[in-house]
Amino acid sequence: MPPNRTSPIRILAADDHTLLRTALCQLLDAEEDMQVVAQTGSGVALPELVAAYRPNVVLLDVEMPGSHPQTMARTLLSRFPGLRLIILSMYDGQPLVQELLALGVRGYLHKSVSRESLVSTIRTAAADEHQVTVSVSRTSFSPAAEPTPPVARLSSRELGVLEHVAAALSNRQIAVLLGITEGTVKRHLRNIFEKLGAVSRIDAVNKAVAAELIKSPVVPPQRSHAMSAGAGIP
Repeated sequence: MPPNRTSPIRILAADDHTLLRTALCQLLDAEEDMQVVAQTGSGVALPELVAAYRPNVVLLDVEMPGSHPQTMARTLLSRFPGLRLIILSMYDGQPLVQELLALGVRGYLHKSVSRESLVSTIRTAAADEHQVTVSVSRTSFSPAAEPTPPVARLSSRELGVLEHVAAALSNRQIAVLLGITEGTVKRHLRNIFEKLGAVSRIDAVNKAVAAELIKSPVVPPQRSHAMSAGAGIP
């Protein structure tokens, strides 16, 4: 699956944020030695897309709908041994990064990475079978950093969703504000409930406030019932 020197690097981009994915594809297509052959906003059909389009490199967001990152990495790398899998995400918690590297991903990049670093990582992954590139926040692998308690392992997107929940916004309103689907909002909420051990939206907000993950909400009276009424994920 690695490309010949005269052929472009074939790339598949998988990210549920449509605007970001579109911009990313345009950026990569502008490179003379790269070609985006497919893109998707869902992890469900990702293995079949890889089988159909045979990319050299897959750029994967760890928070894709229908995609558990470790399971997806195992599936792709076992079915397509020559595939270069690069993670591109806002979440760079050390345990997840280390686990995915151990599974065989060729790069783990925080989404704040520069264009130059991204392009360089793709070229390196496509050309070198063994080299791995990691670009994460400074605190992620800091030896002096305190161990992160399980309750603090919410991703930036999950925190954003929870802040909107705290403001008594509905799933539909949150989806519109964040440019994602209602299904993705529900998926984030399920993850939040599981991570916080919460049983309702209010419980999740209260536990996040107690853990100082988000600020205490100030909900207008006319909207306070919305959070109570939407006690569950739906």
